[in-house]
Amino acid sequence: MSSQTIMVVEDDAATREFLADNLRADDYRVVCACTGRQALSLLEAESCDLMVLDVMLPDLSGYELCKRLRDTDGLANRTDPDLPVVMVTGRNSEADCVRGFDRGADDYLTKPFSYAELAMRIAAVLRRAQGRRRQGRIVVASLEVDPLAREVRLDGHGVPMSAKEFELLRVLAEEPARVFTKQELLHDVWGYALMGSTRTLDSHASRVRRKLQPSGRRWIVNVWGVGYKLTDRVA
Repeated sequence: MSSQTIMVVEDDAATREFLADNLRADDYRVVCACTGRQALSLLEAESCDLMVLDVMLPDLSGYELCKRLRDTDGLANRTDPDLPVVMVTGRNSEADCVRGFDRGADDYLTKPFSYAELAMRIAAVLRRAQGRRRQGRIVVASLEVDPLAREVRLDGHGVPMSAKEFELLRVLAEEPARVFTKQELLHDVWGYALMGSTRTLDSHASRVRRKLQPSGRRWIVNVWGVGYKLTDRVA
């Protein structure tokens, strides 16, 4: 019996019950919500491993719910800002897909879809999340990145990071001095299969750079026309 809990956030009762029944048949524990605000309330009381999130909800959109989830600090309540999210929606344009990843989704599936495909995507996202938790602490000069605790420390002091800021820094820190192309980073951090807008990457890299700036080192370097790398040299 799986000990993993999946929250299904879907306002259509038939779809919600279809997903819940199939997930339970696959030995997941299931928690259901039919609105975004109900989901946020349940997350304060329930410990979940993954959320299946419909975009079109009657109160908050799935995009807004995902953004609120990612913006929580994980301290004021029990809500986990790093909770894996698989968005499901009838919106299938590239812009909608990019928007979903930009708000913090780990995967994005358009309707109609088969339950088998959703189940495979859920399993893949859970494997990636578990793999991140197993990784050890990464140290580059005075910078420490702890994937298990989801913490960043610089010169011994904690540095707050959003979920995607942390993932971007983690990827760069795993191979310091290597230049990662923008395509690689968009794929590894946001899950984009194809090259999308780089504005999201550039804005996140800029925010991480500002947060690390007090140390007097450059850390995040933009390699013009290619991508980004992590360096510990003094600015």
